[in-house]
Amino acid sequence: MIASVPRKMFLSQFAVAILFAASITQTKADTGPVEASPRDLGTANATPQAAAGEIDRLLQEEVLANLSAGQTLASVTSDQAFLRRVYFDFVGEPPTPGETTAFCLDPSPDKRTKLVERLLADKRFGRNWGRYWRDVILYRRSADQALLASQSLETFLIGQFNGQPRWNAIAKSFITAQGNIYDKGETGLFMAHLAEPVEVAAETSRIFLGIQIQCAQCHDHPTDRWKRQQFHEFVAFFPRASMRRQPTQPPTFELTSFDMGPQRRRPGMMTGRGSLEHFMPNLKDPASEGSLMMPVFFATGDKLPTGTTDHERRHALAAWLTSPNNPWFATALVNRLWAELVGEGFYEPIDDLGPDRSASAPRTLDYLCRQFVAHDYDVKWLMGAIASTDAYQRESRPRRHPDQVPFAANVAYRLRADQLFDAVALAVGVSFDTSSRTPARAGLGFRGGPRFAFAQQFGYDPSVRRDEITSTIPQVLSLMNSPLVNQRITGRQPGGALARLLDGPQDDEAVPVELYLRCLCREPNDAELAVCLDHVKSTPDRAEAFGDIFWSLLNSQEFLYRN
Repeated sequence: MIASVPRKMFLSQFAVAILFAASITQTKADTGPVEASPRDLGTANATPQAAAGEIDRLLQEEVLANLSAGQTLASVTSDQAFLRRVYFDFVGEPPTPGETTAFCLDPSPDKRTKLVERLLADKRFGRNWGRYWRDVILYRRSADQALLASQSLETFLIGQFNGQPRWNAIAKSFITAQGNIYDKGETGLFMAHLAEPVEVAAETSRIFLGIQIQCAQCHDHPTDRWKRQQFHEFVAFFPRASMRRQPTQPPTFELTSFDMGPQRRRPGMMTGRGSLEHFMPNLKDPASEGSLMMPVFFATGDKLPTGTTDHERRHALAAWLTSPNNPWFATALVNRLWAELVGEGFYEPIDDLGPDRSASAPRTLDYLCRQFVAHDYDVKWLMGAIASTDAYQRESRPRRHPDQVPFAANVAYRLRADQLFDAVALAVGVSFDTSSRTPARAGLGFRGGPRFAFAQQFGYDPSVRRDEITSTIPQVLSLMNSPLVNQRITGRQPGGALARLLDGPQDDEAVPVELYLRCLCREPNDAELAVCLDHVKSTPDRAEAFGDIFWSLLNSQEFLYRN
């Protein structure tokens, strides 16, 4: 019988071989940009595959032709590795053993293209990317009340990404949102910061432009050309948006416009609002009123007069921010999704672009941005194009050294908490219904279940550099001793995946093959299979032996990482 807590440690040759089969080492990379300018959009005549060919050609000219000494170009990854990668990237969970076998046996030369197209149309695509953007918006929340909007925000995003997701339309929805947070998930960006204009302005710039304009809040930006006045002029688009608390049970909030009354209102009239206009504080005299700010969009210079209504301000900003005349909007999304799929962005960190930084492959990035805009900001087109590139389909390696060129290989990184939870649940044969759970107060996800526990333990900010995400001792112990894992891997609990396998034909070679397919989406190699069979032969209890193998696979680096 396998012990529960603490888990029996049996670090023989078998355990060492399994647990450290896919060790991940990562090194921070230096990056840095050129000033963006309005683009010649060209025509939207490139299919994802045609665009991918041009992207690979440009990457070869810009960076890959200059491979440093000792650096080689990674080969195209195997079908098994590609399948697991694209499943996690597109639908957030691994393929089944049957899907893995069918894909690897398919002789069609275009099977990868067809798979990408099928996953883009899969309903799980919206769920995976809805959860991703939910975390982007809520992870840096100003107050935990924001999590009241978690479920409606996720639902809104799922609907958007399962349709024909146009990034300009999605961004406009967030910037111009109105209504109750439980009914209108697009209010989530304002709710994340209780409609405080300084915070909303900072996050709007970071998420949709990739620009950390908030660094100019108290002084001119230390590393970019943005001025303090430009930040406060941007904040002036948001002072009239108000998050009103409603006297209901459970409590709720409503995002409304406030366009009447004195310029300065009494504190406490509503959440987060003190005036109809924004005043830049006087640092030398903090008690003074400060300077009245006219709404001006720093990226394009477009402006509105003071006194403009909240509706006019936010709708005008939404139009200017998503316009092709503002190159940062497309660049921010292209850079972020490229980093998610390839493992390293053209700019890093992915939300810290700027005119005084330089992209690692500016011509490649510019081409991809032009095509993205020409295809009317179609997110699925963009992801299909990236997934069709050699850059995406290369074998995975640890993050490059700073003196090496980028994009010579794909880069492995930790699964997100939701993805890890689903991978564990699918491997051990458990399903959960979260439809009746209430929003969590202290973390993303839902309170009162194992998914919430995983979000608490394994969650991370999706906007940080992936090489900054490392395992912690509590995470390791949590997965080693998780009831979700240990109660289902003994082979004795009815309904578990291992129990069903052991109830079948007594074929000791077939069981580890199936376990590898369930956990790692590949078959074991000869050495791994030999280690597994040696362990089974040396363990009197057959169920315990295969439970040991199952447990080790679920705790391996290869399982925890998207490679």
